[in-house]
Amino acid sequence: MSELQIKKDKLINFIDKNKDKWVHASKSIHAKPELGNQEFFAQKTLGKLLEDSNFSVQYNIVSHETGFIARKSSSKSGPKIAFLAEYDALPDIGHGCGHNLIGLGSVGAGIAIGEIIEELGGEVIVFGTPAEEGGDNGSAKATYVNEGLFNDIDAALMFHPSNKDSITQSSQSVEPIDIEFFGQTAHAAGNPEKGINALHALIHFYNILHTYQLSKFKNLNIHGVILDGGKAANVIPDYARARFYVRGKTSGESLEAVEIIKDILDGINKTFGTTSKLTYFQNRVDHFILTPKFDKLFEKVYEDYTGNKIETAQVKAGGSTDAANVSHVIPVIHPYLSIGGESLVGHTTEFTEASCSEKGFDTLILGIKLLSLTALELYENKELLEDIKGER
Repeated sequence: MSELQIKKDKLINFIDKNKDKWVHASKSIHAKPELGNQEFFAQKTLGKLLEDSNFSVQYNIVSHETGFIARKSSSKSGPKIAFLAEYDALPDIGHGCGHNLIGLGSVGAGIAIGEIIEELGGEVIVFGTPAEEGGDNGSAKATYVNEGLFNDIDAALMFHPSNKDSITQSSQSVEPIDIEFFGQTAHAAGNPEKGINALHALIHFYNILHTYQLSKFKNLNIHGVILDGGKAANVIPDYARARFYVRGKTSGESLEAVEIIKDILDGINKTFGTTSKLTYFQNRVDHFILTPKFDKLFEKVYEDYTGNKIETAQVKAGGSTDAANVSHVIPVIHPYLSIGGESLVGHTTEFTEASCSEKGFDTLILGIKLLSLTALELYENKELLEDIKGER
C-alpha cells in the first residue's frame, strides 16, 4: 500500500470515527439559527471543536466579532491550505442555505487534515466567515480579503449543499447599495409648494432604473425595495431610502452600472431639487474566478471515492457568494453536493428541513471526506499545487 493511500485511509477512518460528534454540532447550529454577524452560538460551537483538536483559534476578526481563524501547523515546511466555514442563517426560515452543513463541512475537513498535518508539512487553516448572506457589514470574506488575510494562503476549499452534485459554478458580482434622497418637509395640503418631495424623487429613480434594466442594464440583474418613504400622508416626505442589489456577470459590469447610477442621481437632483447619497451597506461581492485544474482535481477525488460522475457543466449564474472575493486572491473551489431532489431550491423552508435531514447529514460527512481528500492531494503533490496556482 502506498504512503498516499495510507494517509487517505487515516483521513477516512478518522472522519467516520468522529462523524456523530460533527452531526450533533450541525444539528445544534441548525436548531439555533443566527443572522449574520450575530452567530455567537455557532462561533462558539465550531471554535470549541477546533480548540479540542489542538488548533490555535483567534476570535473577533477585524470588524466581525463572530469571525474566527483557526490554525494548526507542522514542524515541517509545506503548503498553507484553508477551509472556508459559513454559519449564518436567513431571516424567518433559518438555515435555508445549509450553512449549518457548510460550517461543519469545513471545520471537519480542517480537523481531519490537522490529524496528519505533522506528516504532511505546512499548515491547515479554517476561516470562520460570518454573514455570507449579507446585510449590514455583511460578507466577511470580502473584509478578510481587503485586510490581506488570504495573502499567504496557497488555496482554499469549501462545499455548498444543493439539489445535485456539481463542480464549482460561476457566480455574479453584486453591488449592495442604499440610495437616499433628502428634500424639504411641508404640509401636503396647506403649502405643498414649499416642500421638496424626496419620495417623488426616489420613485422617479426607481422607474428610471427599471427602464434601464430593459435596455442599458439588460445584462444585469437589479432588484430592490423602498425602505422609507415618509411617515404621514399629509406631510411632504423630506427623506426616502431604498436598497438595491446590482448584480453583473463580472465585477467590471456591476461597477460600471454604479457609476451610471450616480449620473442618474445627479440628473434627478437637478430636476427635483433634492440631494442624494449612494452608500454600500455591506461589502461588495466579486464574480467567481474559476480554476479549472482545481475543479478537475475535485472531480477526480469525487469519482475515485464515490464511483460516480459529477456534473461538470456550467449553468447560468443566478446568485452570488463572497467566496468569489477569495477567488480573486487565491485558487478556490466551491463544489455543490446534493441534500435532496432536483426540485429542492435554496432559501426556502424545504431547504431548511433538508439541511437537518438524514440525507443532509450523510452529505455533510461525504463533503468532509471529499474536501479533506482533495486537500491531501495539494499537500502531497507540490507540482500540482503550483500548476493550480499558476492557472490564475
